[in-house]
Amino acid sequence: MNSTRSSVTGSGPVVVGTDGSDHATRAVRWAAGEAAARSRPLRIVYATGTSHGRLYLSPEDIQQIDGFAEDVLEEAAALARRLAPAVAVTTAVCEDETTACLLSEAGPDATIVVGSRGRGGFASLLLGSDSLRVAARSHVPVVVVPGSDDREPAGVVLAGARDERDKETLRVAACLAAREGVSLRVLSAWVFFENVGSMAAMSDGVGRLAADQATATARLVELVRKEFPDLTVTEHVVRAGSVSEVLVAAAAGADVIVIGSRRRSHSMGSPLGRVTHAVLHHAHCPVVVVPHP
Repeated sequence: MNSTRSSVTGSGPVVVGTDGSDHATRAVRWAAGEAAARSRPLRIVYATGTSHGRLYLSPEDIQQIDGFAEDVLEEAAALARRLAPAVAVTTAVCEDETTACLLSEAGPDATIVVGSRGRGGFASLLLGSDSLRVAARSHVPVVVVPGSDDREPAGVVLAGARDERDKETLRVAACLAAREGVSLRVLSAWVFFENVGSMAAMSDGVGRLAADQATATARLVELVRKEFPDLTVTEHVVRAGSVSEVLVAAAAGADVIVIGSRRRSHSMGSPLGRVTHAVLHHAHCPVVVVPHP
């Protein structure tokens, strides 16, 4: 999929974080294409984090940091305008940390785009910290763009879906595939008593669960086919030892993977579910994380 032409549903602006790194530059490219595809404005944000370091920074230090941020933003804006000349591009230096800055700039109806890694330091966008926090806390779709993806386009948008909670996830994936003129592959992977070995294969419950899962997936896919009658949609329901492993492997043959953010109800560990967390860490294509209602 062309990194300068891509679309995710949403009526608001596209907000992208940058720190001048190669990963962030790829995110800016993706965001410019997103904004152009939806005819929406693009907001490029540099988070300095200086609000948390004022006790240790002199006014000269802050001025120097802000000056560097302005230079990075000017370069990013110039790139975005070259890629998408019809898009209105604005920039902002934010003194808060990355997640707070992006969520604040996004508002209720934007799409947020981040790179998978950054420079580190004040404006880090390291996967496992800021990128994960943005995906975990955002109430709007978040796109995490990998630092490199030199594969040939596959012509496929992959969507991970399991039940009714994934309606919006599947719709976002269908919109993206339809606008790109590519096919949509819906993958539903499930795990059932993997630790009991071959005994699980003899259980009548496995067959019932497989049938129920296939029915639920087919019901979701049928809604998409009705809304997007010209879209080529395939569905695959598989039993797996690891759902995340199956999704990551399937993403190797896709241009984008769209998943829902199943968030944990407790505060221990990552607020994201382990599948979402694993896909964000290991997929080599852009990952669109859609918050569940």
